[in-house]
This record gives sequence, structure tokens and C-alpha cells, in this order.
Amino acid sequence: MATFSAPVPLHIPLICALMPLFLLATADAQEALTPTYHSAASEVRLVLFVTDQNGHAVEDLQQDDFAVVDDERVIRNFRSFTRSTAMILDLVVLIDTSASVRSQFQREIADVMQLLSQWPWSPEGNVSVLSFGGLDVRILCSGDCRSSPATDRIASLQNGGSATPLFDAIEVAAGLLAQRKQPDVWPVILLFSDGEDTISLLSFDHALEQILASGAQVYAIDSNSRGTPWKGAASKGRATLQRIADDSGGRCVPLSEDAGTIFNDVIGDLHSARIVTYSEPKSGSNYHSVRILPTHNLNLQFRSRRGYYRRPGCAQ
Repeated sequence: MATFSAPVPLHIPLICALMPLFLLATADAQEALTPTYHSAASEVRLVLFVTDQNGHAVEDLQQDDFAVVDDERVIRNFRSFTRSTAMILDLVVLIDTSASVRSQFQREIADVMQLLSQWPWSPEGNVSVLSFGGLDVRILCSGDCRSSPATDRIASLQNGGSATPLFDAIEVAAGLLAQRKQPDVWPVILLFSDGEDTISLLSFDHALEQILASGAQVYAIDSNSRGTPWKGAASKGRATLQRIADDSGGRCVPLSEDAGTIFNDVIGDLHSARIVTYSEPKSGSNYHSVRILPTHNLNLQFRSRRGYYRRPGCAQ
């Protein structure tokens, strides 16, 4: 199976070696040839969403209305706190084509086709569509997904294959987003799947690590049969999808919801998102857990990624 991933540097040591080459004639010459090294404190950048007790977006959120708990260190002094005004999206759509989603497969394809035809894309945005099933993860289109050849490839996808390389597919999607990562672009993965994985070379933990490293929010569309209840005890597949969505700061919804509603959730989040930045606190671990807590109104509900992997000298 041919997959790829973008390397994620988790620790980049700064090595300074001083090697005397020869004696300099003057102190000025010595100073001129002495190398100077600069380092900047790492900055953490969190995209967050906030709702009230009724699930409605909060429009007047102030930066003193919440605190960030980063590896048990309470952060109140932020470098910046802004409302996202950018409508630039880098979206990767993952379509499960394995036999386990046979009953919902045509609904998946119909929803993706509706997405491509009706989504209010900005000229700077990007969309890629990948499929996974059997032993393969295939990139069906990247950047040209609204063209006739691309939509024909998507519409002609066949359902089948007993194996499901879900975690490998997630790594490919996260790798695409990590390669194109820019500060003003919002990376999103729209995952159509029942959450089952039967053959991936990668583990669930590794796939989740790749998502967090890419900074993407995952909107998981559960393709389990409509006949099984969405509420109540979650199946293993549903639990997998819920964990991926929750840890990334996204959402998990049933495929039975109207496609327009699902896509409007993403657009609504994009409009209501806040971006907060702060200096990364010192920690002995490469992984930082993150929580956001209300400081005044305890009814506020916050959603954001639940952690990140440190990259010294870079924005997280």
C-alpha cells in the first residue's frame, strides 16, 4: 500500500559548536567573526469555539472570559486574541469505500458531490478528496476537485474490499495539510467513515498524533447504519470517530443528518472561531495537553484541540 506522510519534527536541538580556526590580529576582527545565534520562544496558536448553555455561538466573548490550562499551567496573559475573519479553507475529504459502509456508501458519495457543487469556496481555498478501502489510499483530486474529470472519478467510485485502512488514510490527509500549513489558512478534515480499521500499518495513537501535528479540526461523519441508535452506548467505531473529533476540536455527527446541515456547521464554526496565541510554557514532555475553562460565566462551553506537540521556535 502506497501512503506518505509529512515528517513531524517533535524536537529540534540547537547545537552550537565553537571551533577556533586561527588567531585574529585584533579584537575587532575577533568580534566580527564570532557567530551569533538567535532563538525565539515558541508560540502556541489555538483555534477555539464557544457556545452558551443552549448551544448558540457566543458573539461577545472577551479574552478575560476564559483561561487556557496548558499541561496544568494556567495561562491568562495571551499574546493575541482575535476573531477569525479569514474564509480560507484547506479541506481534505476522506471517503470510506470499504464493504463495512456498503449500506451508506451512495449517501456518502451524494453528500461529497453536493459539497463540491454548493460549498461557497473562496479563490484562495483548497480542497482535496481521498478514498480508502481494501489496501489502498487514493488521492482522487487535489486543488482541481470541482473539475469534470475530478467529479467523474468521485462519482464512479466503487464500494468494496473487506479491509479498511482508516488510520493510514488519516496520516495521508494530515500529511497533505501539514505540507501546506499556513497561519491564515484553516485546515479541516471531513471524514466519512464508520470508524472501523482492520488493516492499517499505523496505530490509532499515531494517526491522532499526525492530526494534532497538522493543526486540523476533524468533522467525522458517522456512516454506521441509520437503523442503529446514535445516542446511547457507542460502538467501537463510533467511539473512535468521537475521540478523533473531540481531540482535534471538531465535531462528530451521524450521516443521517442533512448534508447541508453538516456543511453549515463547518462554515458556522469558521465564522465564529477565535484565535488565541500565547508563549509555550516549559515542559519536560514533547506533548502538551490543553483545556479551556470559563472564568466568569460557567455555562460557557469551549471546544478546541486537546493537545499539541511542541516544535521549538515555531508557532504550534
